[in-house]
Amino acid sequence: MRSLTERETEVLTGLGEGLSNARIAARLSLSEATVKSHVSRMLVKLEVENRTQAGLLAYDAGLVTR
Repeated sequence: MRSLTERETEVLTGLGEGLSNARIAARLSLSEATVKSHVSRMLVKLEVENRTQAGLLAYDAGLVTR
């Protein structure tokens, strides 16, 4: 997780909470396209294939507590 930027970590937290790109964008005051870019870069950095796997990593890392 250290390789992620602060913003990517915030987006990852949203994924872990099960939020859509649109909801993450609204929460962080970003465009949906920007969130999609962050998600794409995160998937590569985290070496996972999809947003579900990334969300599970967020949960395992303690970014999401529910």
